[in-house]
Amino acid sequence: MDSTSRNKGQIRIAAIVIFLLGFVAGIMALNAYRAWARGRGPGDRFEQLATRLQLNADQRTKVQQIFGDTRQQLQALRKESEPRVNDIRQQTDQRLQQVLTTDQWQRFQQMRDEMRARRGGPGRGNGP
Repeated sequence: MDSTSRNKGQIRIAAIVIFLLGFVAGIMALNAYRAWARGRGPGDRFEQLATRLQLNADQRTKVQQIFGDTRQQLQALRKESEPRVNDIRQQTDQRLQQVLTTDQWQRFQQMRDEMRARRGGPGRGNGP
């Protein structure tokens, strides 16, 4: 293989790795944000933040706008990435079904449903 072909291959691999790292970082950030958001109602959290930071009226308005914009961006990202996440979950299910016995698969599904119920989230897709 000549050096041009090798360089092209390395560039492709680097691009894929960067994409995957970005995707994983985005999912992790989304999960961290969700965990933080579950702590209290949106109004309570903001009031606590505003009080602790001693925000003036102008700052309160601007910070609320920033949080609102962020919320919209995250919702759009979630909606955009949802089909890919569901595909990955379906692939995971298919692979697990090939490894687990029927009884183990049923128990796994029950355990997964229980974990989702504890998190307070609806059953998202068919995977873990």
